[in-house]
Amino acid sequence: MTQLATTVAPILIAVLAVPLALAAYRMIRGPRYTDRFVALDMLTAVSVALSALTALATGRRAFLDIGMGLALVNFVSTCAFATLLERKRGVRK
Repeated sequence: MTQLATTVAPILIAVLAVPLALAAYRMIRGPRYTDRFVALDMLTAVSVALSALTALATGRRAFLDIGMGLALVNFVSTCAFATLLERKRGVRK
């Protein structure tokens, strides 16, 4: 672990608190399910970034595995929700 990683990683973690708070606000306030789901997608993307930065700051590779798992769950849930919306509204041509 380098000196740069121990200096920059905590700053970037603090910077990521802003999109985390904004996405949490949108998830709570809504107004539609699609808005809430996009906010959830954003929350998991920020969580992956936080996991990678934590791995950089601590030097533990386990946090990278957690980030990869979150990214996989995020991708599958986005595909499932898109399929649900497509079936619910029907395909418009």
